[in-house]
Amino acid sequence: MNTILLVILAMVTVGAAGLALVPSALGGGRAEKRRKALQGDMRVNRLEANAARSRDERRKSVQQALKSQTNALNARKRVALPQLLFQAGMTIKPAAFIRNSIIFGVAVLVILILVQVPIYLAPVFAVAAAYLLPRIYVGQKRKKYQDRFLDELPNAVEAVVRGVKTGLPLNDSIRVVAKDAKEPVKSEFGRVLDQQAFGLSMTEAVTVLLDRVPLPEVNFFVVVITVQQQAGGNLSEALGNLAKVLRNRKKMKMKIKAMSSEAKASAGIIGSLPFVVGTLVSVVSPTYLVPLFTTSMGHIWLGVGAVMLALGIFIMNRMIQFDY
Repeated sequence: MNTILLVILAMVTVGAAGLALVPSALGGGRAEKRRKALQGDMRVNRLEANAARSRDERRKSVQQALKSQTNALNARKRVALPQLLFQAGMTIKPAAFIRNSIIFGVAVLVILILVQVPIYLAPVFAVAAAYLLPRIYVGQKRKKYQDRFLDELPNAVEAVVRGVKTGLPLNDSIRVVAKDAKEPVKSEFGRVLDQQAFGLSMTEAVTVLLDRVPLPEVNFFVVVITVQQQAGGNLSEALGNLAKVLRNRKKMKMKIKAMSSEAKASAGIIGSLPFVVGTLVSVVSPTYLVPLFTTSMGHIWLGVGAVMLALGIFIMNRMIQFDY
């Protein structure tokens, strides 16, 4: 009896030990799975945190580049005479330009005296002509230079995109543009390569484009290159999107030009009416307008008329200027 009781107790003990050990072994596998799953979640969270941190750093670098380039573009809006000549693509020195302006003013003064303009008005008109007309001429040349650059810039950007997509480095892609593009883009991209040859980085070299052509479109290109060099990213995609933006802006510019052509024609007709009417009246009645040129009161009204005409032309010119 005691033997049977001992056997039963031994069996119960072994069974209890088995029940205690087997769940632990089975549960150990589940615990290991839970531990691995927890490690995987931690790894994923760590990767997501790193990605979010990189996105934040990239966003900050983009914002910093945009802010610095915008400030640089705003600073370039205040143009001195040497910079004005440089942006117009002219090689004349500022001293030579000032000398030629003075010579032009003296010539205007002599012509005004020969046509018997009052001696107290002739110097005023001569000084105004010597200061304004050469600057207007340079301003028109500067605008034409910028328009020619913008017409070719989308093609140049697309050429860079094709070069980058085929595996060429950015420098080689820009070298292709500097070799095959039309002027003035060809020369300006060549200046970028020259700056790199002097030891500047690509970020520093592309900013020379803003020195010559301080326009928003050029600023976009500089910002894209600067951000890509600093923060990385898909350069071909960014430049491809930029090329589309540039072409859309060009279409908008041409549309605005077509819409404002009627206002420009009206301004030209209205501005020329005083001279046409004065000429016709002088032909029909030669002595009718003589008091305007021979009396003091006539000189005053001529001055008032010139000021009002200039003011009207200025207002109509501002009415057809659009920001796009």
